[in-house]
This record gives sequence, C-alpha cells and structure tokens, in this order.
Amino acid sequence: MFRRLLSLSVLAVVAATAPAADPPAGFTSLFNGKDFTGWYGWKIHDKGASPVDLAKLTPEEKAAKIAAWTEDMKANFTIENGELINRGKGAYPTTAKDYGDAEFLIEWKISKTCDSGVYPKTQPQIQVWDPTDPRQIKNGNEKGSGGLWNNPAGFGGKDPLVKADKPCGEWNQFRIITLGDYVTVYLNGTLVVDHQRMNNYYDKGQPLAAKAPLLLQTHAPELPVHWRNLFVREIPAAEANAMLAKKHTSSEFAPVFNGKDFTGWAGAVENYDVVDGAIMCKPKKGGALFTKDVYSDFVVNLEFKVPANGNNGLGIRYPGTGDGAYSGMCELQVLDDHYKGIKPEQAHGSAYGMAAAKRGYHRPVGEWNFQTVTVKGPTIVVELNGSRILDTDLSKITKFMADSPHPGKDRTEGHFAFLGHNDPVAFRNVTIKKLK
Repeated sequence: MFRRLLSLSVLAVVAATAPAADPPAGFTSLFNGKDFTGWYGWKIHDKGASPVDLAKLTPEEKAAKIAAWTEDMKANFTIENGELINRGKGAYPTTAKDYGDAEFLIEWKISKTCDSGVYPKTQPQIQVWDPTDPRQIKNGNEKGSGGLWNNPAGFGGKDPLVKADKPCGEWNQFRIITLGDYVTVYLNGTLVVDHQRMNNYYDKGQPLAAKAPLLLQTHAPELPVHWRNLFVREIPAAEANAMLAKKHTSSEFAPVFNGKDFTGWAGAVENYDVVDGAIMCKPKKGGALFTKDVYSDFVVNLEFKVPANGNNGLGIRYPGTGDGAYSGMCELQVLDDHYKGIKPEQAHGSAYGMAAAKRGYHRPVGEWNFQTVTVKGPTIVVELNGSRILDTDLSKITKFMADSPHPGKDRTEGHFAFLGHNDPVAFRNVTIKKLK
C-alpha cells in the first residue's frame, strides 16, 4: 500500500497541470479553491505572536488574536480560478488542523524577485524564491528553492541538494514529508532535502511540536505569489516507523534479537517471553535482561509498545548486576507518556533521576513507537518517533532526584539491557551499531 501511494504522489508532480484538481488517492484537500474554509490567519512574526507566546495566552485571548488576524488574511488574499493569491501583505494562511507525520503536495508560482515559503509545523521555512534575483546572491538563492532556510550552521538541509526550480511564472510543486523533527522535500519530483532535522526557530534547542499547523508565508515586496492544489496525507504510525527505520538503519547495524528466542541474552531470561517476534516482559515480573555483548559507544534502534501505565527501561552500559538505573550509566525510561504523579526525570526517555526528556511524543497506548538512542562518551541523545526528546551530557549532572547518587553514571562500557518493572512492555527490531 505504501509503495502504491508513494507512486501516486510522484505521478501527481507530473499530472498537476490544472487548478482545483482532485486529490490523489489517499490524500485530502487543504484548500477547496473557493473560500477560506479550513484556514485562519496568523501574523506569526508580530511581537507576542510566536507559538511560544500564544501558548501563554488564555483561550479567549488567543481566539481574539486569531479572529483579527483572519480578517487581515482575508483582506489581503484573493481566490481566483481555484488559486490562493497574495501580494506580500497580510497574515499567513494557517491550516485549522494540526499535522504530525504527514505528506503534503503544494503547488506554487511566483513572479521575478519574489521571496516566500512554507512553514511545516509552524516553523520557518521551506524556501520559495527567485533563483535569478541578483539581490539575493549573498543569501544563496542561486542554489534554488526548497531548502530549510532558517536552519543554522550544523544543521543539514539549509541549502537544497540541487536546483530544481522552474522559471518564474511557471507552476512548481513541493512534495513535503514530515516525520517528527525531520523534513524531506521534493521540488518538481527532484529530491532537494533528504530527511533533515528542522531547527525549532521559536524555541531554540527544543524538538518541534508533535503536531502543529502548516502556514503559507507572505513576503514583501508586493509581488503576487500563487498557491493551488494543496493536498495532505497523514502517515499512519506503522508506515512512519518503517520510514524512520529505513532512514536511520544501515548495514552497520547488527540485530541483537532474532525474534525467536533469547540467544545472545543473559540475566532474567525466565521473566520475559517472545510474543509475535517481540521481547515482552511477563506481567508481575521484571529484572534485567541484557545482551551478552558489551558496548562502549553505540547507536541502538528499536520499536517498543507500552500498555496503559506500562513501565520498563533501557539499561545503558549495564554491568550485569545491581539496579541498572544506578549501577549502569543510566536507565532510559520506557513509560506510558500519560503516567501520573511522576517527576520530570522519570518521564519516558529520561535518564532516570538525572536528566528529563520532553513529553508528548508517544504514539497512543498499544501502538508501536520507533526510538533511536545514541551513546557517545558521557552524552546520550534519544529520538522518539523522529523527535529529539533528550540531549544530555551526564558528566555535567551534579543533582540527582531524591538526592540518590548514581555511582555507575561515568561507566564507559557495559551491556545493553531491558529493565522490566512488572508490566508487559514489548520490544522488537532491536539493532545496534558500535561506534567504537
């Protein structure tokens, strides 16, 4: 099914020649070509109007701002022949619905010297501009549209891989895929950004929102930008996991669980079962199930699924004895994101008792999640479903939850473990790449 939809998406690039086209199979329309149904206005760059600022307002205050911005949008945009047209002024058109893992098809046409963009998850921006404008050479416009323009140094994707723009005055099409913090962009059927993390412009250093609206940028000078044939396909969890696994797993990753038995594992084997190709902790059982192999620096990819209030953990550099949260480098929590009454350092993805991970990136209880953990020296990075929820250096941790010391925190090697806590949490597709 995924391959069929993907082919239709690519064909849509070639076939999209008429305004107000029907959406390809699996997609729905964002814009009906007639009115602003499904959209509101947002002056996102006004003082006090960023996503961080809006989150601080009362619902009444936020509604009043949006109402005023929407009127401003309607005063500055026109709809003609199924096209949404702007001349550089007004609030940005914003989808009324929030989107997480999604695939967008967006057609646009600009005049010479225009500068515009698309904001996935409210973030600036996937660049749209005239690559022949001599005034923008200092900004790299000759490289073409589609780059993640506001990504800083050290982030990939700022510049497109290749120039794929059609001449100004002709229609172009973006195919944009968002998976957690990652964005992929095709321009006119050509890959220009390949699965790169997008910088959180408004809340530096934080992951992007799990779900947020898509915006169409307006930009001076007063030259027309045309939009049409705006479609979206929300990507199901299983497909998103498969896409992330494909991007984040290479031939350097070795399976450490064969899906059949506990060959290569030691510890509390009797407290775990193999169920449908997954390691599952037995109810009311637990303990450390760990690899016989020892790892220093490594990357582990895995899928996990938790029941309601499910609790488990990943033992990092576990010595083979003792409580992995303390005797090992750390326990990375595996926990139902809706678990009540916990401290920040106990949330899913946290280095238990030491460093708190961001919450709100779990899939619903009972669905599989994809997670990548990178361990280098004293540093740990956790990405959950493509969103970076933890980036910490344990060598800098000096305060511990409940003042309980973590004597294993500075360990440089050890086993990889599952640290069960009486709940039937499941793990599958566990692969590890050694970094040294």
